[in-house]
Amino acid sequence: MSDRTVLHVKGRVLVGPEDVRDELWMVDGRISYDRPAGARDVRTVVGWALPGLVDAHCHVGLDRHGPVPEDVAEKQALTDRDAGTLLIRDAGSPSDTRWIDDREDLPKIIRAGRHIARTRRYIRNYAWEIEPEDLVAYVAQEARRGDGWVKLVGDWIDRDLGDLSACWPREAVEAAIAEAHRLGARVTAHCFSEDSLKDLVEAGIDCIEHATGLTEDLIPLFAERGVAIVPTLVNIATFPQLADGGESRFPRWSAHMRRLHERRYDTVRSAYDAGIPVFVGTDAGGGLAHGLAAAEVGELVTAGIPPVEALAAGTWTARSWLGRPGLDEGAPADLVVYDEDPRADVRVLAAPRRVVLNGRVVG
Repeated sequence: MSDRTVLHVKGRVLVGPEDVRDELWMVDGRISYDRPAGARDVRTVVGWALPGLVDAHCHVGLDRHGPVPEDVAEKQALTDRDAGTLLIRDAGSPSDTRWIDDREDLPKIIRAGRHIARTRRYIRNYAWEIEPEDLVAYVAQEARRGDGWVKLVGDWIDRDLGDLSACWPREAVEAAIAEAHRLGARVTAHCFSEDSLKDLVEAGIDCIEHATGLTEDLIPLFAERGVAIVPTLVNIATFPQLADGGESRFPRWSAHMRRLHERRYDTVRSAYDAGIPVFVGTDAGGGLAHGLAAAEVGELVTAGIPPVEALAAGTWTARSWLGRPGLDEGAPADLVVYDEDPRADVRVLAAPRRVVLNGRVVG
């Protein structure tokens, strides 16, 4: 028995949507459903316990200008942690954040390496900017550097066209995705518009970020292939502002962005109704603040996803999709405690009572 304080959660432990237990214990940073023998120093927390929230599209170590110093990245990670986000899929960053893995007080991160974009077709200082003939090599590089994911920029504004357009030819993405899979990595892609999606899905991509261009004719293809989407609705809310800023130079692009924004909720609900996996992601770290996972769950509910399913998209099913445990026996004790049942009202997620990471109360 360790001399460390034993944490005891009593109330309602939401192991799954329907798997509710009365209590759990945390010993040496791990979960147990058996009271530890001989425990002397026990601290009890009462409330509704959930696995730590998941932000499946987040950028720690990045701001609107590019990579940030470690102290700024630390503040970003702490903001997410204090809001209850304890597992992050970092969907592309030029920063080396491996030092976070040595910190027991910061969220766990699953990295997708650095964005891979077409030359001069993405935000400056974010991505490797390359041409199609180099795509396979760069995907292999990032597959080896990441944590089982690679991030492509599937579309961006083409300044000559004055609108969004696909960045990669079909044969390039087919070869690149095959190479990532050979190396054991999954592939996701930033996609706002419609015209990049069919080629990426048929090439075997695993996930699409944003997916605002998902149309009724493409939905069956996504569902058939099991391609997940991370809609980042809290970020899509900024489209009108972006459109206003680009109106004078790129009126066609601005009109397109407004259309994508206007149908965003219908797009997400149609995807959900068709059985497409939908997960919570905020796109924090570019121009968006950290700590918004609870708001994104609320946006999924606004889109028409049932509250418990929206909650699962940021907790139980998200962790399973990413290959990480929830409130399982022996798992790392990463959980959030609330005063009320978040299944009944997801707005509860915005006010965690206690945040526990690796068995320690950190918030």
